[in-house]
Amino acid sequence: MLVVYSAGTAAVLGGCYCLWRRLTATEDYKKPISVNYHFTRKCNYECGFCFHTAKTSYMLPIDDAKKGLKLLVNAGMRKVNFAGGEPFLYPAFLGELARYCKEDLHMESVTVVTNGSLVKEKWLQQYAKNLDIMAVSCDSFDEKTNMMIGRGKGNHLETFVKLSELCRKYNIMFKVNTVVCRYNINEDMNTMIEKVAPFRWKCFQVLVVEGENDSSTTLRNAQRFVISNEEYDNFCNRHKHQQSLVPESNEVMKSSYLILDEYMRFLNKGVKEPTKSILEIGVLAAMNDVYWDDESFTRRGGEYDWQKGEKKENTALDF
Repeated sequence: MLVVYSAGTAAVLGGCYCLWRRLTATEDYKKPISVNYHFTRKCNYECGFCFHTAKTSYMLPIDDAKKGLKLLVNAGMRKVNFAGGEPFLYPAFLGELARYCKEDLHMESVTVVTNGSLVKEKWLQQYAKNLDIMAVSCDSFDEKTNMMIGRGKGNHLETFVKLSELCRKYNIMFKVNTVVCRYNINEDMNTMIEKVAPFRWKCFQVLVVEGENDSSTTLRNAQRFVISNEEYDNFCNRHKHQQSLVPESNEVMKSSYLILDEYMRFLNKGVKEPTKSILEIGVLAAMNDVYWDDESFTRRGGEYDWQKGEKKENTALDF
């Protein structure tokens, strides 16, 4: 039997079909598998090469932050990395978001990047169960070099080592982030890396980002830290036997991260202006407007074993 619809009915049916396609075509867009959420730009350190500087002091109300995180999970996010600035300037805010992601959203992996200076054991006692990974920044095992870079006032290494021990105590996967730059390219870090034994040691080639750290007109000027690709490769070759080593050159790093700023906009660093906030336009529309190289994300090992297991108790029979 032939069914003939009026023009109005056909238009309605056509609109319903288009809506259904938008709601069900989950493979037609890149899913935000892993997102770095920089909920603050404020920091208590002054690292000279920082490329996410304190242009604003804005932070979303926590209910809006939770709404955005839920939108991201619904769109396919499996791992969130809280970053800054320095996230531990706001320990209660950070702790509640970590709890919400794990207990309410049941996210695979919740991680944080910190300089370590403000992490308190009391915070770990309350929130460690909701945190899979803590990445602590350390650019040198020479305290004078750290101070020249701007990482602390002289006690960074003591805090760093203590934090590696606390992570083990509270069953948090300990990770180290190092920016390889003009001040540390000749350093041999093998002994100390073996001592603190991170499960991942990311070594980034110092990166200059237009509008963030590229000149004397920006809050930071990273030009004096810049190294050649050959110098970076030499550093990595010196440490290549470290099983935890994960090198990330400028070429690998650029556009392979999904970075969400304090307004929950995806950043297009060095490419174009940020997207509109996911709270305003949704995740799908924002993902369509962000330049994210998902192939580079895969090549650099963006997906890995990022979920902690149950802590194993020592027994007298362990050998």
